[in-house]
Amino acid sequence: MIHEPFVVINADDYYGKEGFIKIHEYLVNEMDPMSKPFDICMGGFVLGNTLSENGGVTRGVCQVDERGILKGVTETYEIRRSEDWAEGRSEEGTPVKIPLDQNVSMNMWGLSPAFLEELERGFPEFLAGLKEGDVKTEYLLPKIIDKLVHSQKAQVTVLETRDRWFGVTYKEDKPAVAAAIRGLVSEGVYPERLFDVK
Repeated sequence: MIHEPFVVINADDYYGKEGFIKIHEYLVNEMDPMSKPFDICMGGFVLGNTLSENGGVTRGVCQVDERGILKGVTETYEIRRSEDWAEGRSEEGTPVKIPLDQNVSMNMWGLSPAFLEELERGFPEFLAGLKEGDVKTEYLLPKIIDKLVHSQKAQVTVLETRDRWFGVTYKEDKPAVAAAIRGLVSEGVYPERLFDVK
């Protein structure tokens, strides 16, 4: 169904406008969809702009070189603000400290149609590796892309955005998210009604 470069996002997150603009510009003006290794871009969010006041969150913590190229992404869990830092835990449960200005993945990726073939090829291997009765393990894009980066099958350009993320990770997040979106409407960033349904 997909024949052109495209963007992948989570359906339950608000990302802001800047990331979309940067990824669109990259897809239209810079991406080589036929490139091997895969030419990928990613919206790089600032960790401090992506935390919930109501509990820990999972983020793909990114290692980025001086050229803005992703060197690796590590899924990190239960991340919470702790004064001037954030604290979380690794997949193995080890405590980690993360700077609040660290780039993180929020699953905002610019991909080529050829990447879908790679996803399809890897899916049977993912299913074969599941333990009996495991219904929670996910086929996570950050992990897949990290594996491709480390095997030199992908190069990911990180496009940093300073936009603030909103998401309802916890039910307690809903009032703050609703207020933030009302604020964007009152500032004229968005109209009161995005669509006219007829």
